[in-house]
Amino acid sequence: MKLALGSDHGGFNLKEKIKEYLDEKGITYEDMGTYNSESADYPDFAKKVAEAVAKGEYERGILICGTGIGIGIAANKVPGIRAALCHDTFSARYAREHNNANILTMGERVIGPGLAIEIVDTWLKAEFSGGRHERRVNKITEIEKEYSI
Repeated sequence: MKLALGSDHGGFNLKEKIKEYLDEKGITYEDMGTYNSESADYPDFAKKVAEAVAKGEYERGILICGTGIGIGIAANKVPGIRAALCHDTFSARYAREHNNANILTMGERVIGPGLAIEIVDTWLKAEFSGGRHERRVNKITEIEKEYSI
């Protein structure tokens, strides 16, 4: 699996912890910024990661800001992206199994690094269930197409 990672300054430290975990597991990733804790705008990194995932350059992405909310909203503006904010393992599992989420978002100011690693691990291991869920995800795609300019 190949992942794209991104964060603003509010998620930088947690992103670094996640990179350590991914290195330990031998999971390939690209860090698309930010590269320090100086103030940075989350939409810039959301766009980079989301576009790369939407184009198929990466299978999935992980985005982190202070709450996980803003960066997820921005990522979901890119057609083909299903970014899910998860602050527990149950949500992470079902974001993949039922919603085929291709980007995980989290908030550094909301959860600690231990839980974040468990969430990432759960999300990476989960697979899309298909079946009735595929019909629903396809309906999301159809809504997206209706509003594409």
